[in-house]
Amino acid sequence: MGDTKHQGPIKATKAIRPEFWVSPVPFGLGKVKPQHFRDTGKIIWENRDNLAYAGKILTKGVCDGCALGVSGLYDQTLKGPHACTTRFNVLRLNTAPAIKADILHSDIDELRKYDSTELRKLGRIPYPLIRRKGERTFSRLTWDEAMTMIADKMKKLNPRNYAFYLTSRGITNESYYVAAKVSRFLGANNIDNASRICHAPSKTALKRSIGVGASTSNYQDWFGADVLLFFGSVASNASPVSTKYMLEAKKRGAKIIVVNPYKEPAMDQYWIPSNAESALFGTKVADDFYQVNIGGDIAFMHGIIKHWFDMEKNKYGSAINHEFVQEHVNHYKELKGHVQKQSWNSIIKSSGITKERIIELSELLAKSKNAVYIWALGLTMHTFATDNISQVANLALLRGHLGRRNSGLMPFRGHSSVQGAGEMGADPFVLPGGGFDEKNIKRMEKIWGFDIDRWQGDIVGVTLENIVLPEDHERKIKLYYMSGGNFLETMPDPDFIEKALSELEIRVHQDIILNTSTLLDAKEAVIVLPAKTRYEQDGGGTSTSTERMVYFSPQLDGNKNHIEEARSEWKIYVDLAKRVNPDKAHLINFKSGQEIRDEIAITNTDYEGIQHLKKQGDVFQWGGAWLCEDGVCPTPDGKGNLISVDIPDLHKKEGQFVLTTRRGKQFNSMVYKDKDPFNNSERYDVLISKDDAHKLSIAEGEGVVVYNGYGVFQGKAKFANIAKGNLGVHFPEGNFLLPKGRYDKFAGTPDYNITVTIEKAERFNARKDAQYYEKRIADLEVDSPA
Repeated sequence: MGDTKHQGPIKATKAIRPEFWVSPVPFGLGKVKPQHFRDTGKIIWENRDNLAYAGKILTKGVCDGCALGVSGLYDQTLKGPHACTTRFNVLRLNTAPAIKADILHSDIDELRKYDSTELRKLGRIPYPLIRRKGERTFSRLTWDEAMTMIADKMKKLNPRNYAFYLTSRGITNESYYVAAKVSRFLGANNIDNASRICHAPSKTALKRSIGVGASTSNYQDWFGADVLLFFGSVASNASPVSTKYMLEAKKRGAKIIVVNPYKEPAMDQYWIPSNAESALFGTKVADDFYQVNIGGDIAFMHGIIKHWFDMEKNKYGSAINHEFVQEHVNHYKELKGHVQKQSWNSIIKSSGITKERIIELSELLAKSKNAVYIWALGLTMHTFATDNISQVANLALLRGHLGRRNSGLMPFRGHSSVQGAGEMGADPFVLPGGGFDEKNIKRMEKIWGFDIDRWQGDIVGVTLENIVLPEDHERKIKLYYMSGGNFLETMPDPDFIEKALSELEIRVHQDIILNTSTLLDAKEAVIVLPAKTRYEQDGGGTSTSTERMVYFSPQLDGNKNHIEEARSEWKIYVDLAKRVNPDKAHLINFKSGQEIRDEIAITNTDYEGIQHLKKQGDVFQWGGAWLCEDGVCPTPDGKGNLISVDIPDLHKKEGQFVLTTRRGKQFNSMVYKDKDPFNNSERYDVLISKDDAHKLSIAEGEGVVVYNGYGVFQGKAKFANIAKGNLGVHFPEGNFLLPKGRYDKFAGTPDYNITVTIEKAERFNARKDAQYYEKRIADLEVDSPA
């Protein structure tokens, strides 16, 4: 990987830079913006019954919000305290009391009146629960009864008939690792995690382009970069502390360029509460926006590269880093030929960006000695997501922006420790330390001491589809074991998801709170298991940040609202394995978190050093400061691979729009504000450009209907600075427009973008009535007797 070690946190620049201010008016008075200090006061009030413990979490624990990796109030990037409302918003999940018994055991239809936000506010799951077929209420179980019932069911099933899923909600590397080991121990290769529905294409693309599926750089590399190029990312909303890094980068000379269909207000102007200058006067974050069409990023980057080759015709070395390419890169000629075949007309049509604007950015990158390429869900949630990211890697490889200070490729993850999920083996395509290939399988069999079944497990979306297969199908899923997660509010086609989850024989929800999916029926039983939070985990736990920092979070005592019967997630998995296969229980019998970390260091050699993390503040970075240091990639020949990719066809018809799903003030599907504090949009608003709306005679605030062959969405028009021909709706509210079964062809991530038609609600309803034809009923059309 790399020999250079991270230098640790550095001092921020103290110079005051008024040219970056949003306004001289203090605190952005009169502007639409988040009210950080007011919101913080509300959060303090919300946690008033457990403030001392909340303080411990904030000052001693590792953040369970975003993947920046703040330990206590400090990180490895800048000196000084860091805090953000994303972390504050999830705080109550860790401090809340148990759900009151009279509510918990009320009729199921009464519970179903609560939405997920209201269920979350009820409190934590206090003890194991069961609701059998036909029962109207949840009943209390002992742990022994619950685990015996699950184990007995698994013994009766072929391991191909059950699946495991782990979300990113506060789950530690230890829990991911034990779950991964237990699933293989049981012969069940259907195990997946939350990265499948966000950043799995990042890992897949980077593996094929540079040989390793992780960020090659650090946040400190922003400080000294000439350009920070953000694709499809609202980093300031998902990870607010990152705005401190953006401001520091700007003060050190970096230009911040954002490529996104919607000119996200949070990437335009932001008030950083833990920076006095920005808290008062705000920060102009981005220096420029390129409002590319949804799905137009590949064409846009084709244009950048195409102009580089044109520049090379006039002056050799004016755009391409030939020394780097010749020594460290494969397939240069193939890519050059492929890109030169792309016409400017097709590039402009797909991207929605003029040739002049593309050339402007192309020349800026060509002149930039250092650049960091950053992306998020705007690139990863398409059927061509892996190609999107390989195209980003092409930019970095052609310029030599890899494996050194102030340059690199950075998938910007939004959830704490989701980076560690696949690295621990909680993924159908990998085992710890490598892929699910014969060589690595044999290596892991020697370490683990048991045989690993060779059949290929399915991704989460396919396992959900497999629930409705015929009864005798070998891959029909009959039991689903979920650690967190709410498929009803994260997957496309929620109606199908509801049907599928209800057809499971046994559904297990291992979680800290109830959600709407917990309340669905099952053919035999729904079992609910109360989990400990990461701060309660026996022996502490670790999580891996976006920049590959592995942080130790200690076990914290003093929780006034302690859930007596909650168990550490890894301990529940160990208990399950022992009950299903008691004869080999010794092979899975972890007694402490330290034992797990000791084994992780052996099975995944990148994590050598995790075994030494034992107290608050302990941290190490796997792979060194820069992956592919000095251009040497962990590929068979040590070189990066340029990947030729095609401009995707979205099959958009005349008059249609392309719709994307965006996040507001929320943490994944957990919504914290019904109105987005950055743009005042409500959850059922449809973002549309003013020009598009006027063409359709749609007024702002007017009722509209967005529809396609998969669903209908009713909302209100919200005029926004979004590229013409594109629409935005909130996730998960807009998921009814998305079909199941559309996945990235390499990584299996669902597609969260779709072509749609939008109309005024009154016109849609009138036309629907006019075109309605009653279904023919043959029996009523028989001629009557004379």
